[in-house]
Amino acid sequence: MSTLSPKLSSMSNQTLIDLLDRVDRHPGQGALRSRSYELLDPVAGSRVVDVGCGAGLAVAELAALGAEPIGLDVDDHVIVVARSRHPGLEFHRADACDLPFGDGELAGYRADKVYHDLADPARAAAEAWRVLAPGGRIVLVGQDWDTFVIDSDDPALTRAMVAARADTVPSPHAARRHRNLLLDAGFEDVTVEVRTGVFTDGSLLPMVTGVAEGAYAAGAVTRWQADDWIAEQTGRARRGRLFLAVPMFLAAARRP
Repeated sequence: MSTLSPKLSSMSNQTLIDLLDRVDRHPGQGALRSRSYELLDPVAGSRVVDVGCGAGLAVAELAALGAEPIGLDVDDHVIVVARSRHPGLEFHRADACDLPFGDGELAGYRADKVYHDLADPARAAAEAWRVLAPGGRIVLVGQDWDTFVIDSDDPALTRAMVAARADTVPSPHAARRHRNLLLDAGFEDVTVEVRTGVFTDGSLLPMVTGVAEGAYAAGAVTRWQADDWIAEQTGRARRGRLFLAVPMFLAAARRP
């Protein structure tokens, strides 16, 4: 999904979509998307793919820029939502490691907060190479799950929970590997930028509490430790003192 990946296994589909919508509306996320489009640099009428399209916002924004985008996601529910929100645009269920395109068919490839969810990011990068035409552009956006910065009264416990939550992600360090993944796949002119998202809105509390729930599920903390930490963060949100910072890495390259 094209999100900051706040999802929890206990969330309903609709709860997840609602949270993703709140993340997408954050001004910092809008600026991050815009920068990814600049790096993709789609020519009017060019076919580009948004891998992990979620509810389709980026696909709609790319279409408004004149591209001919296709949105792909592995989640059936979000594809249904994307089609209902953006009739007339193209959305399909597909896997990042098995794209439904011929060799050299596309001019652009974008994957926003996707590679950390893949067991084999290198395979996805190789698949991106395959479907891009010579001169085609690729842009990868993502967070490193070990670099979440959360203000709390217990920094040591917070560090332990962030690390434990990261270990539950298939490829938690994919974002720090974006550059080397692209180079290893054969891409050229690789650039890397970082933009830090700062979240203080209490409506995004589930993103923070999800760290504790993930750490508890992994057996890294007790139920009491998780509940106590969640109570503290909930109190911070009520007082307007919630603080989460997440560095977002943007890597861009060209297929020679």
